[in-house]
Amino acid sequence: MSQHTDSNTTHSDKSFTIAGKTYSSRLLVGSGKYKDLEQTRLATEASGADIITVAIRRVNIGQDPNAPSLLDAVPPSRYTILPNSAGCYNAKDAVYTLQLGRELLGGHKLCKLEVLGDEKSLFPNMPETLIAAQQLVNDGFDVMVYCSDDPIQAKMLEDIGCVAVMPLASLIGSGMGILNPWNLSLIIERANVPVLVDAGVGTASDAAIAMELGCDGVLMNTAIAGAHDPIRMARAMRLAVEAGREAYLAGRIAKRFAASPSSPMAGRVI
Repeated sequence: MSQHTDSNTTHSDKSFTIAGKTYSSRLLVGSGKYKDLEQTRLATEASGADIITVAIRRVNIGQDPNAPSLLDAVPPSRYTILPNSAGCYNAKDAVYTLQLGRELLGGHKLCKLEVLGDEKSLFPNMPETLIAAQQLVNDGFDVMVYCSDDPIQAKMLEDIGCVAVMPLASLIGSGMGILNPWNLSLIIERANVPVLVDAGVGTASDAAIAMELGCDGVLMNTAIAGAHDPIRMARAMRLAVEAGREAYLAGRIAKRFAASPSSPMAGRVI
């Protein structure tokens, strides 16, 4: 059953479930692009996130025992580490990368699949994404998947068995925000798994809009790590996701072409 039809605000509305595990924060954050591991740690703490995504091909989580490990800053005892296949351009490389991540994390099943189309746009290669998703599901992974904002492709990924679909709002790292809210709304309306915006968030209002549309969560990295003050931006994003969720649950007023007075004339005292 879809998570998008909530009514009254309860504690469970503020949390959400992926692959059978419930998380208290609907904000997911990346772990790259910070100036050092200390800034990574502080910004991650400020974000309130429970799930931290890690690019296996770019970040050390044990591949090099002689180098500092990201896991010292974001320990698996405190966070759910979400290995991703960033930097992969075909299904074979993506599957191998995530299998390596599972081994490094002691059999960890949850992963984020990314198969990119080219180095310039970083747009998802959907034919290869579908191939990799099927192979990973068959191999026992719980697959969260970066995808285009195409509702048909998103539904195909759900039908394969992916535990969450993650359409881009705009190009990775672009900060352009949500360019096609209508497609996102179609994906949300049809999905029976969590829908999380992935890529393109630039500032807090973008995150709030994603949540107001009914997304189950938002994943971001550059918007926080690339800010002038990443720690303050991390706090802003946490508040924006919470505010957007509350607004979605509250139900916005209908848009009108005419004014509607805040104080109606009916029942006036004078």
